[in-house]
Amino acid sequence: MMAFSNDLSRPFLKLLSLFSLIRGYNIIVLVLAQYLTARYILSPQSSWWNLIIDYNFFSIILASALTTSAGYIINNFYDAAKDQINRPRKYILEHLVSQQHQMILYLFLNMIAFVFASVVSFRAVLFFIFYMIAIWLYSYRIKRLFWLSNLYSALLMILPFWAITLYLKNFDTLIFYHATFLFFLILGRDIIKDLENFRGDWVQRYKTLPIVYDNTVTKWIITLSLLLSLIPVYLLIQHPLGLMHYYFLLSFPYIFLVLLLLWLAKNQNMYLWLHNLIKLWVLIGVISISLIHQNL
Repeated sequence: MMAFSNDLSRPFLKLLSLFSLIRGYNIIVLVLAQYLTARYILSPQSSWWNLIIDYNFFSIILASALTTSAGYIINNFYDAAKDQINRPRKYILEHLVSQQHQMILYLFLNMIAFVFASVVSFRAVLFFIFYMIAIWLYSYRIKRLFWLSNLYSALLMILPFWAITLYLKNFDTLIFYHATFLFFLILGRDIIKDLENFRGDWVQRYKTLPIVYDNTVTKWIITLSLLLSLIPVYLLIQHPLGLMHYYFLLSFPYIFLVLLLLWLAKNQNMYLWLHNLIKLWVLIGVISISLIHQNL
């Protein structure tokens, strides 16, 4: 009976491992954010039905999701030794899928993304080839470089949104305000992750901010990044944003709360909480996009 139970649980654990490996939660949020951004910010005149039946747009969304999933896999592949120290349980779960199978899946996802991009246009193919190479370069080399790794990572995170921006050809100033806000939030979160992952980074000789400098200097840099995110917030609230206006207004006290907790943080668990608090605010921001044309 126990052997039968183990046989049933093994496929489930493999699926859970795969979901964790490709950061399934992040991919779901990315797809949701791209659709909401397209519908309410980039192309508000379009209906949901028009977006859903637009096969080229769907291909861009799918290519973005597949390339990003592949990116998480290759990043996990190169970070295996570090993750074994920083997140041993997560490491065990994700390595239920062997590294050989991880690489096969990485190549397969990129190949399928290439096929979907080729459906759209030659320029889309060039964009996604650039995106694939940029992710591989980050995972293989740039991630170990001092300071550049954080900036590069934050830019990679917002690159899928430029794919839909280029497709829908909307270059309004408001788009850049939204992108800048997201960039500085992600940059701050990425540097907090360096505080959280200090042990593994130090053992593997990564040149992160906490290792090259110290926690105090790193916290000042995070503080600067999060405060800079409030500049586009100030510019955004000068425009009609419907009920999303309240999200940006609440960003001021929320960011200051995160900064207060940052300076009180002393251990890995507290840095993990801060990392998740920023992720939560990004998720709330994504959902609140649907309120941009709603008023009380």
